[in-house]
Amino acid sequence: MFTFETADQKEVRRFRIAQFNGRPATIRSDGSTVTGHVRAVQEIEESVPPRWAITIIPTPPREAMPPPRPAAARVRRFR
Repeated sequence: MFTFETADQKEVRRFRIAQFNGRPATIRSDGSTVTGHVRAVQEIEESVPPRWAITIIPTPPREAMPPPRPAAARVRRFR
């Protein structure tokens, strides 16, 4: 699991929507990128300005898909 803190309300809203819809979210921090499902978005109550702790379960990177086969040429004759 990957946990980080943020004070950006727009970012928190994006992660809450991703968690609600069950979609993966991507975070970029210090040159590294983590993509995965959002497990928790928790507000840290003691902080001013408000901050949130976001927990993401990383998903493994996708394998490269082979290129699709070329379609067979169809010749249509007019009669």
